Amino acid sequence: MNIGIVGLGLIGGSLAKAFKARTGHSVFGADLNEETMLLSRLSGAIDAPLQDENMDQMDIVLIAIRPTAAISWAEEHFSKLKKGACVVDMCGVKRVVTEKMEKCAQDAGVLYVGGHPMAGKERGKFQNASENLYVGASMILTPGKNAAPDTLENLNNLFTDIGFARIVFTTPDEHDRIIAYTSQLAHIASSAYIKSPEALRQRGFSAGSFRDMTRVAFMDEDMWTELFLLNADYLTGQVHLLIENLKEYEKALESKDADALRALLKDGREKKTLAGGN
Repeated sequence: MNIGIVGLGLIGGSLAKAFKARTGHSVFGADLNEETMLLSRLSGAIDAPLQDENMDQMDIVLIAIRPTAAISWAEEHFSKLKKGACVVDMCGVKRVVTEKMEKCAQDAGVLYVGGHPMAGKERGKFQNASENLYVGASMILTPGKNAAPDTLENLNNLFTDIGFARIVFTTPDEHDRIIAYTSQLAHIASSAYIKSPEALRQRGFSAGSFRDMTRVAFMDEDMWTELFLLNADYLTGQVHLLIENLKEYEKALESKDADALRALLKDGREKKTLAGGN
């Protein structure tokens, strides 16, 4: 099978490396950065560049670039794909992307399924891509109303072949609502937390808690600004809720109310137990 990958940064580059290491599929890649294209060829992550001339040879195309860029690519290139080809985007928001891409796909006669791999690193770019990035991770898929069962089964097999442990099917709206909490709010909280003056004086005083809280503060501000604003309605609600929760801790501390503070901490521990996760 011929797989085209648009964008060979951390996400797309890791997809390319995983397919080459774990499957027999041919991989074609495209990236605006010439150095990335060179590195992907030299490392064997792709077999050849993805170009207009071979676009109609692709069975599956994975789009691993920012949402607005992904939509622009779809509008320009979907018509160049062969009829029946399957396209999956890897964008971190789904409502706006799905709405635009489903129309492009319908007009071009190709199949479209929204996707979002739940894996990543603080540092992006192809140089940090890994064939093992997706091992044990979840892949979220948001099939459109016209998605055929055999298409979804093929995608399930394709992604499990490269290490994904779980394929989660949901709607674009549910994806954006939940991801506002599980990913986007965590990035905002980390970014706000690191701005304390004590962060510059923490050497020798920090351990796992500091590392965990600040890890995702090291982020691409351009990409995350786009993701935050495209999901601003749900994310604003989560930010507001976090602020209100923090006010309860602030009130208990200011009044030195041990019972209230203990109850807040107990409630948090119990909710963590119910929520599970790492």
